Amino acid sequence: MKFYKSDYINFRIKRAEESFNDAKYLIEKGSWNAAINRLYYSCFFAALALSIQHDTEAKSHKGVRGLLGQKFIKTGIIPKEFGQTCLN
Repeated sequence: MKFYKSDYINFRIKRAEESFNDAKYLIEKGSWNAAINRLYYSCFFAALALSIQHDTEAKSHKGVRGLLGQKFIKTGIIPKEFGQTCLN
């Protein structure tokens, strides 16, 4: 079976949405630490999808953060105020 770039992007977006929905559920239950973990992974999966869409990919969490900063925040694709939240 052949996979296309769009398949991989869609897979990562779906994972981001699932993690975000998990976080909302955990917040409703008052499980804040687990919710924060799910929110982190939601952002991570979305950042992976964005990097793949722009033909870059990192192999680690630190690499994804670096790509997000260099390729998207410093270039203005993502507003700097969002970068302060993502990269801190």
